Amino acid sequence: MTIYDELVARGLIAQVTDEEEIKELINNGKATFYIGFDPTADSLHVGHFMALCLMKRLQMAGNKPIALIGGGTAMIGDPSGRTDMRQMMTRETIQHNCDCFKEQMSKFIDFSEGKALMVNNADWLLDLNYIDVLREVGAHFSVNRMLTAECYKQRMEKGLSFLEFNYMIMQSYDFYALFQKYGCNLQFGGDDQWSNMLGGTELIRRKLGKNACAMTITLLLNSEGKKMGKTQSGAVWLDPNKTSPFDFYQYWRNVADADVLKCIRMLTFLPLEQIDEMDSWEGSQLNQAKEILAYELTKLVHGEEEAKKAQEAARALFAGGGNSENMPTTVLSDADFNEEGKLGILDLMVKAELVVSKAEARRGIQQGGVTVNGEKVTDPFTTYEKTDFAEDFVLKKGKKNFRKIVAE
Repeated sequence: MTIYDELVARGLIAQVTDEEEIKELINNGKATFYIGFDPTADSLHVGHFMALCLMKRLQMAGNKPIALIGGGTAMIGDPSGRTDMRQMMTRETIQHNCDCFKEQMSKFIDFSEGKALMVNNADWLLDLNYIDVLREVGAHFSVNRMLTAECYKQRMEKGLSFLEFNYMIMQSYDFYALFQKYGCNLQFGGDDQWSNMLGGTELIRRKLGKNACAMTITLLLNSEGKKMGKTQSGAVWLDPNKTSPFDFYQYWRNVADADVLKCIRMLTFLPLEQIDEMDSWEGSQLNQAKEILAYELTKLVHGEEEAKKAQEAARALFAGGGNSENMPTTVLSDADFNEEGKLGILDLMVKAELVVSKAEARRGIQQGGVTVNGEKVTDPFTTYEKTDFAEDFVLKKGKKNFRKIVAE
């Protein structure tokens, strides 16, 4: 099976512009391709996972990835999938986020010896002359056609700023600049980026001739992948300081039954033959599949040791207790207790980050979803003293969210 056929079999390819040419490039390790990342936070999240895994797969097949950090376009904001205008960031914040991205991407992509590049589009976009952009780039874009793009239609009713309207032109120019500077001949992106990507391909061909080698591919479900990055409790980050390895493991351990095999196929590096054998799995076997998914992805991001710890802690939880050594832990200090040396259950749940407010904690107790060491908490006025945390103290909300609590 060729690498292109494998991408198709894993459900990663949604649309292409020049399929035969793309096959030739990818299968023979001739593709220099880019995927863009907006540095809107100081960590990547699981919504970026599909793109990172794709880059790793293609690099393993001999192709050269370019991770394009949108330091320039981040100063404008992408309207895709948004109903409001994105907040502006300073250049210092953007640069800090870019630095964090590279460290995390290095776990997926080998940047040594020219095997891959990380570039920032601020390097060319911030120096552009407005008149030159209008003459050299803007002349190749039809406003009527741009307004038919889905990314703009979603924003038209509530108001699309001229600033955001320029995003397609800037992204298209990125591909042109990468083609000129680094010989980039292929771009990947989510299905919500298709119009922007086509703009880049057409810009290269208009300026350099129809025979210029520039092609596009979109990733199936990548727009859904962006949604993967957030849960009811907040974002699921790749940075262990933002989302612990255990919580990262638990996120994938708790995916829906209908999604687990799809995620294994798209995101893990297990052989397709092994995954195909799982297609007939059902019932309790799907829990085994979820363990495989969670373990493989946690190992990829946080390393094998952390993946094993997370798996052991999760199994202890589902077994109804057991070894709590590797469970996620909240450490209490003297300042967390009141003058009488007590700490209420509502405050404890907020401190443990199992809820965002005491009101949510109260609802959880009223609904019978809060336990301490397996015993249901029924009184929202329950309090604990420091000595209560001397031995194992496991606080649990619902079936999936829990913390081991210790006191200094």
